[in-house]
Amino acid sequence: MANHIVLLSLVALSFCYLAFAFEPSPLQDFCIADPTSSARVNGLACKNPMTVQANDFFFSGLHIAGNTSNPVGSRVTPVNVAQIPGLNTLGISMARIDYAPWGINPPHTHPRASEILTVVEGSLLVGFVTSNPDNRLITKVLQKGDVFVFPVGLVHFQQNVGYGNAVAIASLSSQKIQESSPLRMRFSGQIRPLRVIFSQRHSKWIRRLWNISNQNSKTAPKIN
Repeated sequence: MANHIVLLSLVALSFCYLAFAFEPSPLQDFCIADPTSSARVNGLACKNPMTVQANDFFFSGLHIAGNTSNPVGSRVTPVNVAQIPGLNTLGISMARIDYAPWGINPPHTHPRASEILTVVEGSLLVGFVTSNPDNRLITKVLQKGDVFVFPVGLVHFQQNVGYGNAVAIASLSSQKIQESSPLRMRFSGQIRPLRVIFSQRHSKWIRRLWNISNQNSKTAPKIN
């Protein structure tokens, strides 16, 4: 019996050592992305640290309004590893989102990132849909200075519900902003059309989010 206890203790101690040996964070100060490298790694290969300059950690342009003259009436200006090579391996990124009056950032997901959104100007209706089986729609109208979180992988959207332009800053827990916005998405192994989720569970006003691209984005949607 004593031998079994000693053996179990040694096994438990071994797992503890393995846990402490795992290092999820970068082991160096930084890893500036080298887009010319053909090496395949989790992220991008690092360039020679001796060639690193301040501009590798710098981006200028978030003060410039995005062009919202498009069918959805919004424009995303990303700031990820493609714009700031110094973000490589750090697991963060951000974006500026501009919305024309009644413009929308259509329903989409970020498969590898949670998002925290801060309203800089205007009023936004924001929301996300939970996974199966509930498919709950959680929404809120945000004003200037308000902050809202979209959990990783969930379908979410924003729409300008004011008559002036709106601006938001989004921060994400991934170095590259990846979006997926198909009409059919997989929830917990089951494929369900997002149109069905919205139409079966939620209001007519929310359902019109799917049709906004066929309307004048500067006109408030009408409810039948």
